[in-house]
Amino acid sequence: MRTTYAGGCEDGRGALVRSGPLPLLLAALLCVTLMAPAWPLAPEAAPPRELVDVIVRSAPGSGTAARATVADLGGRVGQTIRIICGLTARVAAAGIEELRSLGAIHSISPDAPIRLFGSSDGQPQGGEFDPKKDAGSLLNTRTSIGADYLLHKGLTGKGVDIALIDSGVVPVNGLTSAAKVIEGPDLSFESQAESLRYLDTYGHGTHMAGIIAGKDDGAAAGGKEEKAFMGIAPDARLVSVKVASATGATDVSQVLAAIDWVVQHRRDNGMNVRVLNLSFGTDGTQDYTVDPLTYAAEVAWRKGIVVVVAGGNAGYGSPQLNNPAYDPYLLAVGADDANGTLSTADDVVPDWSSRGDGSRNPDLVAPGKSIVSLRDPGSEIDLTHPEGRVGGRFFRGSGTSQAAAVVSGAAALLLQQRPSLTPDQVKALLTSTATKIPGADPLAQGAGLLNLKAAYKAKTPAATQSWPTSSGTGSLEAARGSSHVEMEGVPLDGEQDIFGTPWDAATWARNSWSGTSWSGGMWNREVWSGSGWSRNSWSRNSWSTVIWTRNSWSRNSWSDGYWSRNSWSGSTWTGDALLRNSWSADSWSRNSWSRNSWSSAGWGDQ
Repeated sequence: MRTTYAGGCEDGRGALVRSGPLPLLLAALLCVTLMAPAWPLAPEAAPPRELVDVIVRSAPGSGTAARATVADLGGRVGQTIRIICGLTARVAAAGIEELRSLGAIHSISPDAPIRLFGSSDGQPQGGEFDPKKDAGSLLNTRTSIGADYLLHKGLTGKGVDIALIDSGVVPVNGLTSAAKVIEGPDLSFESQAESLRYLDTYGHGTHMAGIIAGKDDGAAAGGKEEKAFMGIAPDARLVSVKVASATGATDVSQVLAAIDWVVQHRRDNGMNVRVLNLSFGTDGTQDYTVDPLTYAAEVAWRKGIVVVVAGGNAGYGSPQLNNPAYDPYLLAVGADDANGTLSTADDVVPDWSSRGDGSRNPDLVAPGKSIVSLRDPGSEIDLTHPEGRVGGRFFRGSGTSQAAAVVSGAAALLLQQRPSLTPDQVKALLTSTATKIPGADPLAQGAGLLNLKAAYKAKTPAATQSWPTSSGTGSLEAARGSSHVEMEGVPLDGEQDIFGTPWDAATWARNSWSGTSWSGGMWNREVWSGSGWSRNSWSRNSWSTVIWTRNSWSRNSWSDGYWSRNSWSGSTWTGDALLRNSWSADSWSRNSWSRNSWSSAGWGDQ
């Protein structure tokens, strides 16, 4: 069940509360149904041109202030949309920016006609989505990289667990099976709100999860079903560790805690974590041999986990791969653009896919342009960028985030085929069998386009990387780069974590390697999570979460008020997986989601 803000977003105590027990799809349908304006319009009087219909989403904890604000600025308030804590309104186009800047407003989106189940002729909204004809469908993505060849050989990722450190996932069809998702700890700021815990309020994590290992209920992963939705490794299992909130806010300290948790619990509770997907990065530039973020990822690699990292989208104005992708041990992935065709002959590496600096470049590329995966109805991305919707179930997005997710699924297929492969061998196998793209930038494409069929047939290479290793003793602040989270105007900076606990890099690095940085629910000397598994989510397998009693870095307490007042801003993932304009209208041409072609305009998502 998807839980969201209810009514005025708060109960009598000012705390977040659950909505009614609506199944996710029904709740989304209710949300869209209520978008129709409630006010009567005289047939002879058309609305003035300067007025536009919008959906106004209230800031959590603001009660009815958004409704009053719209009215005060001369807008006409329409229907309440309880499922998203919002309302419809008709406002002056010239006043939207002023309205958006006010504290009671979380977001404003166009009130466009949307039908979840299709138009009157039975076709999905946004034109007919035919996965056989759409180059960005996962059906064609699997075919283009040779994954379907392996699926038909019985290799579906079964027995391999893939850790996804991201913004969480929601139980939409494709991720609802009890055997599909295991909930690790929720280390995000939203972990303190019961109604938001584990759930993807941003929309990014669900999109990645669908690409990696989504599978429609009842679909036969090894068959030739063309209508069923399936990711690259449809029988692999996902271990979700949520670190980001609806605004994308997270700190490097949260990501470090998440990576450490994955490494130290990779074999707990029957798990077999062999792959870790990191579709994010920072613009930190300190040497990888001391950086804490690269060190944590290296520890995972050296402990037997293939760490797949999005190379970056040049969002920071530098060709250098983002942190931690610039660590040469890891598998850094760039994006391939199919150019709107099903043939790879005209493929290119889009301008926005980070090239590297000549000494460290992407290891290979994978499909990353206009990839159609699972939609998270009511999430931040879904509400603010409805142009990305494909029918009622899907969402289209681009970036090295999507490309990394493709490679994570691919690695799982090879690990099912050859369980004894080391991370170095997986990397060597994928890079040595990649297909060169004739018209693409040699630096940007690395070894070339992912080719699973060739990797499946190739001999197991003898591969051992010998780069200098990271010590992890560098600066936590330098790992953050230019982006910081804030609480009520106080940024998190310096050598401290989200609790204000001093950062001792040398001690943490020793504990991370020895597998002792987590002790029960404690990390870096503070309680971050519960100490064991519970059975309280749709996956029936969750790592329990506790209430944070320690003060934050800003010396404010972690009270319920912060979770209901939208106090968080900033993101250490800016310019990467959670770039604010990742899913904007500028990213797609008008027909990119309604037909089978799209423009080559720059994109922001990693």
